[in-house]
Parts: sequence; structure tokens; C-alpha cells
Amino acid sequence: LPQTGGPGVALAGFSPGSFARVTGLAQAGVKKSPAAVLGLQCFPGSTLHSEQEDSPRAIAGRGPATLFPMEPIPITRALTRDVQAMEFAAPVAHVYNPLVYARANAEAFIERYLQSGVQTLLLGMNPGPYGMAQTGVPFGEVAAVRDWLGIAEPVRKPKCEHPKRPILGMDCPRSEVSGRRLWGWAAERFETPEAFFEKFFVWNYCPLVFLEEGGRNRTPDKLPAAERDALFAACDRALVRLVQYLQPRWVLGVGRFAEGRARTALAEETPEVRIGTILHPSPASPIANRGWAPQVEAQLEKLGLGT
Repeated sequence: LPQTGGPGVALAGFSPGSFARVTGLAQAGVKKSPAAVLGLQCFPGSTLHSEQEDSPRAIAGRGPATLFPMEPIPITRALTRDVQAMEFAAPVAHVYNPLVYARANAEAFIERYLQSGVQTLLLGMNPGPYGMAQTGVPFGEVAAVRDWLGIAEPVRKPKCEHPKRPILGMDCPRSEVSGRRLWGWAAERFETPEAFFEKFFVWNYCPLVFLEEGGRNRTPDKLPAAERDALFAACDRALVRLVQYLQPRWVLGVGRFAEGRARTALAEETPEVRIGTILHPSPASPIANRGWAPQVEAQLEKLGLGT
């Protein structure tokens, strides 16, 4: 990995100047981690990108109309390259990208289940700490990914792990309620993954997990405007490319945030795609806790997507 003291420094590469900066702050009594001081936020394998054709800086001004067609896995890898050079200030202390350390699962999910021409793309916000953060699969509750989707590839550790939010991969004992509800509904309604994925695919708008120093999850919409705008530009590009490949009739945001991002990203390039929303299965939602699956069935029926 390159070693540089400038912005975008590689996670494992501190220059003498960087160490001096950290040491000086420590001697002055400033209590910040090296990652926070340097703006690294523990990206797995983060490097300083050169000015290549597909680097974040080179494509920052490239609008959706000029995006070249891409296959699904190259889409995720391009998105990973885009976000790896980004920096996020406090209160964000750690950032996980499961498309990197859980790549085997993430790409197995795509290779096995993504197919062009599906009826509906279900779009989530970003990985949950006990779902996709552990498995690499959107809404990826461990039992559902392993037992229903049949995916259980090895998951590596992030380069810099939050002590209160360890990545245990397929051995994670905690269940993510949102993922259990979503995949449980899919299993009950369609019985087999093959039947479900004939009509649906599931994708998260943003691949990153943001963790504060105390371990609290921070959602992308809570980031400062400058950080949020750069991140959303990269995620918009990936979403446009995925929709161009999938050619779905509908993109349904799982929650209002994802619906809003879909409307913004897809308005010019794919105006033929209908956009709507379904209730998010989060246990933080009192409405979802009153029976998520029946309410979603009613929403789908209202949109003309019922069985």
C-alpha cells in the first residue's frame, strides 16, 4: 500500500509526518484515534487513487447520460473504488465496506440470483450492523442467507474493526430483525429463492456502514452535506447502472430515504421506470412492529404487484 501523509492515505500506510501529527496531538492531550485524525475511518484496503479513468475524481463530473454499460459485478467493484477514497469526519469513527471483506458472499448473491428483466427492484438504504455488514448480502440476516439463500462463503475481517461491532461473518449469533422480516416474508410468499428472484432483486443504495466511537450506527442521511453529496453521487451512478442492466418495471424504496434517492438518481436516465415505496421492516418503526408482512402485501397489492 502507498504511504503518504496527504488526504486519502492508505489505512496501513502512515508517513513519518502522519505519525508526528498523531504523536503531537497525543502529547497535547487531544484524544483522537489515528484513524479519526487522518480521516481514514478504517476503510478495508483504502488507498489513495491516481487520476485514472474510473477514479472518483476523474468521473465526478460524468453525468448519468455518459455512463457506459456495465455488468452487475463490475458495477459493485466500480462503486467500491469510488467510495474507498472518501473520508468522513467525526462523529464517524469507523466505516465498513462489506463489498470488500465479504466480497465472496456479495458476489455469490449477485451471480446466483440477479437476472435482467425482473419486475421489481427492492432498494434499501445501507447495511445494518448485524445484516449485510456481517454477510455481504442486503438485509442479510445470517440464518436467511445461509439456510434460505444457500450462501455461506468465508467472510474476512475489516482492516480496522470497531471493538463494539466486530465482524463475525456467518458465525454472528445476533439476528437482524429487518432482514429476518424481509427474507422471512419472501420465503413464506414464494417458498423458494428462485421463485422470488424471478420477480424481485434486492440492493442497498449505499454499501457502507458508518459507526460512531461508541458503536452507534450512523445512517448516510445524517452525514454532513459535503460528505453526503460525494457519497450519493457515487451511489447514484451505481444505481443508474444497475437499473439499466436489470430493466425493472418498478424500483421500490424500502423506506422513504431509498425512494427519494431512487427518484433523484433515475429521473433523467430511466423515466420509464416506476418508483414507489414499501414500509421499512426496522424494529425501530412502531408501524412495522404491528405486522410488517401483511402491510407490505397490502402496499404491493395497491401498486398492482400482488400475487
